[in-house]
Amino acid sequence: MTILKIAWRNIWRNPIRSLVVIIAMFIGMVFGLFSSAFMSGWMQQRIKDGVETEISHIQIHQPDYKLNDDMSNYIPAAPVKGDSIRKLPAVNGVSARFKIQAMVASAETASGVMVYGVDAREESKVVNVHEKIIEGTWFENGKGNSVVVGAKLAKKLKIHLRSKIVLRMQDANGNITGGAFRVVGIYKTINTMFDETNVWVLNTDIARITGLPDDAAHEIAVHVSDQKELSHVLANIRSIYPNVKSEDWKEVSPELGYLTEMGNTYQYMMVIIILLALGFGIVNTMLMVVLERVRELGMLMAVGMTKMRVFIMIVLESIMLSCVGGFSGIVGGVLLTEYFGVKGIDLSLWGEGLEGMGFAPIVHPVYDLNTVIDISSLVIITGIAASIYPAYKALKLNPSQAIRVI
Repeated sequence: MTILKIAWRNIWRNPIRSLVVIIAMFIGMVFGLFSSAFMSGWMQQRIKDGVETEISHIQIHQPDYKLNDDMSNYIPAAPVKGDSIRKLPAVNGVSARFKIQAMVASAETASGVMVYGVDAREESKVVNVHEKIIEGTWFENGKGNSVVVGAKLAKKLKIHLRSKIVLRMQDANGNITGGAFRVVGIYKTINTMFDETNVWVLNTDIARITGLPDDAAHEIAVHVSDQKELSHVLANIRSIYPNVKSEDWKEVSPELGYLTEMGNTYQYMMVIIILLALGFGIVNTMLMVVLERVRELGMLMAVGMTKMRVFIMIVLESIMLSCVGGFSGIVGGVLLTEYFGVKGIDLSLWGEGLEGMGFAPIVHPVYDLNTVIDISSLVIITGIAASIYPAYKALKLNPSQAIRVI
């Protein structure tokens, strides 16, 4: 305890120098934690939007479906399979879909799209496109040959609510077929590319036009109530239906899974780089402290203080400097993250470009408690590592020679 008090007092013998180190540590940690929280929040928003709007948690296909989008690669008796999956714990939504590449044409132009043939009520339980409707409704009238399109596609085709469009696709025999559809809803997500390339129609219309069985589906989407139960639900589905290919969202869309890894890597890389830079500053400061106090340290050792206690004293001074600056910076970073986590950071200036890549223009930073604990540990480790060389220099002092230093 005595050494601890001495180390603390020694820090404030030169308050300006100590405050410079502490302030640098504070600013570095605030920036490091906030920037990692910003990146984490940005990535999490993209993942959430990708899963909740575009993919859902689990997708089930015929094994050859992803290799060959042939319409014959459908899942038979899909409603029966969906009913059994719906009974699994943590499953709160199952939707059997037709999924067909098609051409959509208006009076002005045409474009390639992916057509989802769905049961409107069940589809709204696995993705939230129905919540993104900006004009019209999500098949509320229940009429046949209705279509919901994205705002970007509507702009491209120069159509609006109640406009007629023509969908052209292959039927079950490989012949070109199609039909006229009336726009009953227009949706807008933060991913303009998704809006431009995906349209929704009723599964009964697709079955009638293509001649596919009413109980078939190219894809079964599954939504779970708790992300933590995802692996357990996936394992259950695979055990019940081993002859189909069941994948979670990371397997369906590897780029979204990569965002998680990239976000975590960025957090730690940023903090480590900042701590390395600050560590060199602490080494420099503590080395100056040792060189300025050569005579004093020599006298302490001459009157009986062991070299190991001198070593520990220098290490404690370095750790205290790191902890005061580092922990105050962590608190500052957490408070700043909390503030902008509620308010959000507006990047609307680059909104069009960000939405083209599927990123929200309003970012809400988030931090993870485990990450904060890890960063706190890194601060202590930095303090210890930065103290080794200055403390070693103090350890090598010869008391008789040190006392003679003027």
